[in-house]
Amino acid sequence: MRIYHNQLTATLNQSFKPIWLIFGDEPWQKNDSLFSIKSHAAQQGFSETIRFSADDKFDWQQLLEEYQSMSLFSNLRIIEIELPTAKVSESGSKILIKISEMLHQDVMLIFHGPKLDAASQKRKWFKALEKNGSFLPLYDIEGKQLLQWLNRQSKQLQVNIDNDVTTLLAELFEGNLLAMEQELQKLSIIFGSQTITLDHAEKLMTKQAKFNPFQLIDAILIGDMTKCVKILEQLKQDGTAAGQLVWVIHKEIQQLFTMLEQRAQGEKNDALFKQYRIWDKRKPLYQHALQNISLDNVAQAQARLAQTDLLSKTSSDFDTFLLLTDVCISLYHGQRTQAFHLNYEHV
Repeated sequence: MRIYHNQLTATLNQSFKPIWLIFGDEPWQKNDSLFSIKSHAAQQGFSETIRFSADDKFDWQQLLEEYQSMSLFSNLRIIEIELPTAKVSESGSKILIKISEMLHQDVMLIFHGPKLDAASQKRKWFKALEKNGSFLPLYDIEGKQLLQWLNRQSKQLQVNIDNDVTTLLAELFEGNLLAMEQELQKLSIIFGSQTITLDHAEKLMTKQAKFNPFQLIDAILIGDMTKCVKILEQLKQDGTAAGQLVWVIHKEIQQLFTMLEQRAQGEKNDALFKQYRIWDKRKPLYQHALQNISLDNVAQAQARLAQTDLLSKTSSDFDTFLLLTDVCISLYHGQRTQAFHLNYEHV
């Protein structure tokens, strides 16, 4: 059964789940999910936790033996398995399927790791575990969902904040829920039950937003150029390698070009989404991009990205992140950017 983070408490209160699958790259949700599940289990008498890290050298037989063994300390145990790469070997897959056929209520299994791609979710081991437990995929919380999350956390911490402060927090800490949670805790300690105004908050807060290259791609697809600039600035400050961003943007632009070519030949969006394995959550992003980006602009963005890559490798006189901003803008406003020279030292 698949659930989402905001459904976790209700799911925990429904009935015992022998298996939990928690996969995603958002650290606050992962920490909170693991804490909530273990705390609830402790209330039910699960007082012992055994941990494994299943890397590529892990002996999966250990897990099977541990699951089958009787505990010396507790009748109810949690076995926590971290999958650092979210990959399972063939031998591991067979053992996980075997365990899924012998489940009982004395042991709770918790698997967690980075984001699972669609192919991994179709593996036999994963489908066998999900059938008997709960799968909690973790996604970045953005937009309205982020504001809702902020309001929930504020109520839990009994922090009384104005709407303007909520908006400010969302802007300053977007992409970094851990820092946002800490900021709320700090506000709770300092102000107690006092209503916190925008003036109060601005004097205390520092910008700690954290972004990753994939959030940049989402901003590109939806055409939010202001956010693209903000993300590129933050990635630059964080020391992200420009070459990594060039590769990520190139891969996305190339796919957009191919999709637009197929669309021009009469292919429907649904068929394209199926062919390129676009998840439901991301379909609106691609629908917007396919409707608002032209083939000419994609071709121009490709050419400017190639020039950006060359300049970044042959000269230290250019701000690669500034040039990447130009590439992003070119996808939607190519008729304007084509007049701008990327090699601005020689204009």
